[in-house]
Amino acid sequence: MTKPLVALLTGAGISTDSGIPDYRGPDGLWRRDPDAEKLVTYDYYMGDPEIRRRSWRMRRQHGALAAEPNAAHRAIVELERSGVPVRVVTQNVDGLHQLAGLPARKVVELHGSARKFVCTHCHARGPMEDALARLDAGEDDPACRDCGGILKPATVMFGERLDPVVLGEALAITKACQVFIAVGSSLQVHPAAGLAQVAADHGARLVIVNAEPTPYDEIADEVIRQPIGTALPAVLRGLGGAGNTPGR
Repeated sequence: MTKPLVALLTGAGISTDSGIPDYRGPDGLWRRDPDAEKLVTYDYYMGDPEIRRRSWRMRRQHGALAAEPNAAHRAIVELERSGVPVRVVTQNVDGLHQLAGLPARKVVELHGSARKFVCTHCHARGPMEDALARLDAGEDDPACRDCGGILKPATVMFGERLDPVVLGEALAITKACQVFIAVGSSLQVHPAAGLAQVAADHGARLVIVNAEPTPYDEIADEVIRQPIGTALPAVLRGLGGAGNTPGR
């Protein structure tokens, strides 16, 4: 029997067990320090050298690049290795799905990657470790070595548009899947949040795993409030033994 295509939309909540804080939860970064949002807002970043310096310091102190995948990331890899078709659409920029062993071609990074930098002028790219090494060497706002342009993380900042090609890939996966699991996402940031509705409209079984209520709970087939590190592995173990496409 054909196994169902399982698509997962992952948000910040899946990475909190790895030591990476979320943003919009009860103790999220934006609630604790609303001013920090300026550090990842494109216009502020491009227009104010002090904002850039603070942003680079935040990345040096954040420790996200040292984070390791947790049980939820590993459970997705186990499902994929069991032979179930799996695709991940992630709002996260931490690269933990790939570090856990999920093939990069099966991960759509809607908001880019914090593990790389990009020049805003010539679009040269490189590993974030190289930019952070320049901070350690005394540069507080490293410029592009190719053209002198402003460098930024290869992430989609507030005020920037998502890459339409990447968004198109996410939509195609969502429309094709039979099971759609939104995990660790507040489902408040669009267009990513709207994928839950798209999945339901195309007949997928919609499962939401999140600590707090989301705007899409009412249309979900199942809503799970248990800790992600235990809840998601349990859900995926059930899918791993599935031989039939689950119905709504």
